[in-house]
Amino acid sequence: MIQSYKDFHSFLPFFSASDTQLYLKNCYQKLSVEQAEQKSYENCYPFVYYLEHAQIYYQQAVQAPLLIQPILLFYGFSHLIKACLLTKDPHYPGNTSMLAHGVSTRKRKKQQYEFFQDEVKFQKNGLLSCMLENLFNIKHTEGDKATMCELFQQIPELNPLFNQLEGKHTYIKVPIQQESFAFPKKILDAFHMTENRFIDFLQTESSNSLFYKESLSDCLLFDYHHSNICLTPIKYNLEDQSFYFSLLRGKFLTFPEMVTHYLLLYNLSMIARYETEWWSELLKTMPNKDYPFIAHFLKLTAKKGPFLVYQFLFNRLH
Repeated sequence: MIQSYKDFHSFLPFFSASDTQLYLKNCYQKLSVEQAEQKSYENCYPFVYYLEHAQIYYQQAVQAPLLIQPILLFYGFSHLIKACLLTKDPHYPGNTSMLAHGVSTRKRKKQQYEFFQDEVKFQKNGLLSCMLENLFNIKHTEGDKATMCELFQQIPELNPLFNQLEGKHTYIKVPIQQESFAFPKKILDAFHMTENRFIDFLQTESSNSLFYKESLSDCLLFDYHHSNICLTPIKYNLEDQSFYFSLLRGKFLTFPEMVTHYLLLYNLSMIARYETEWWSELLKTMPNKDYPFIAHFLKLTAKKGPFLVYQFLFNRLH
């Protein structure tokens, strides 16, 4: 389910134009694209260059001070997303509107500004809408919003921080048992559901990629029938290499984690560029929980952003 990934060197097979051309040709043939071979030739070098630019941004981000890391990481991740889009849309970018970020935030922060309550707003056109529609088949509404708190809660590696600083759990571990996902039955209490209701709920939320297998004394077993685990409500924790399921119901339960990282990096990069005073004060004085969450996220996304993209690219052929 999860493809072996070490670091950015895992992308090295794509740094071969001839092999990447065949890879893109296979992607386009699966999409029944006309002139798949010609399009694969046209796009193989743009694809490689997106990855190359991304690698340079990530390498520089790891060496850079925290002050400018969000900017480097945002542009690095954006280039990775553009490489993903070329596997789904051979004409990307079809017009200049696709080159916009596709998301906006308040340029001037209010007094008593709280990062956790800050919002990003989805735009009609741009990279965000291309991601949602082309990569994940999600139709979004212009003006949809997400707070930083909602987005942080979608990242399983931040669960320990939520537990330590806010006294709440955002995720529950889902072990592998009998080659199936074993959902602990205590999750039924958290969701206030019976077994049958939870089974229906999970199968619906996973777009029927998770199939109920059987009920054991302490868990419910579900089989997985798709190749890309990153497209289900189950999230992979890169730090302990385990699977987790969110304990927080809501509109972001099935939100792709790639999109979550993009939105967080967008807002942090905007803050690092335009809210210099607030950003500098945060890094120097560490006044509240904002700093540990942001610092942990930036360290994590430097590794997990490329990891998520690698999973996506690898599974495009399966």
